[in-house]
Amino acid sequence: MAPTSSPNPAVPANPASPAVPAEVAAPYGSAIPATAARVRTHHLQAAKANGQKFAMLTAYDQYTAQIFDEAGIEVLLVGDSASNNVLGNETSLPITLDEMIIFSRAVTKGAKRALVVADLPFGSYEQSPEQAIASSVRLMKEGLVHAVKMEGGAYYAPTVRALTQAGIPVMAHIGFTPQSEHMLGGYRVQGRGEAAAGMVEDAVALVDAGAFAVLMEMVPAATAIAVEEAVGVPTIGIGAGNSTTGQVLVWQDMAGLRTGKMAKFVKQYAEMRTILSDAAKAYGDDVRTGAFPGPEHTF
Repeated sequence: MAPTSSPNPAVPANPASPAVPAEVAAPYGSAIPATAARVRTHHLQAAKANGQKFAMLTAYDQYTAQIFDEAGIEVLLVGDSASNNVLGNETSLPITLDEMIIFSRAVTKGAKRALVVADLPFGSYEQSPEQAIASSVRLMKEGLVHAVKMEGGAYYAPTVRALTQAGIPVMAHIGFTPQSEHMLGGYRVQGRGEAAAGMVEDAVALVDAGAFAVLMEMVPAATAIAVEEAVGVPTIGIGAGNSTTGQVLVWQDMAGLRTGKMAKFVKQYAEMRTILSDAAKAYGDDVRTGAFPGPEHTF
């Protein structure tokens, strides 16, 4: 539910402020009446302009999308990380566009307020801008997402330009790009030393081509600061220090559903694995002892 007054940069206390014009109703009508103000790309831009920050989490199903949406998370990412965190693959590479569309539709059905961004999976955009447009159109028409995220540097500026000219908002992703992990030699910090200048050049080229935001993964804080200062759009960090406009985490890492060794940049805010495990054990015990179902659960 949209608050009437909130410090949240994506839902300004004064929605008619000059920086973020008030949104009017859809001019052609809608089968579903709006219940809350939708976070838009220009709200994220206003956050950067006002020196504010916003939060982003991954989501892959309707319930987590609804929970995070109601908690005030401004951006939900249907990440190709679903390959690792939902489908059980070792990397993000195996997930298909068809699978991404299914996850995307589930998230967009659960999120009434957040901006929903979906990853273009490996193999769905590299061949040409035309392939990228076709894949993105499917994510928007079938998955109902509001924007796409694409990995890659300045080489993909023409693709970003083609997408934005086709009316598709693009979030750029630079630094460590998981789809290229085999070429990069595994999970390694990017943009150190002299490579920092190249990362800035990548960001500038992608923004000049029309990207509405730049996500940076696993880059030194100093490099992230240089990128943040070089571009006029919001930056989003994951393992990129605290200078970015937004931050993103995989929700299973953030909530403690996944255990084991965590990346340095992960902070866990709950122990969901323990909570679910305890609930499952209690349920199993009740079933085996005959305590469940009880009279109150019986017709």
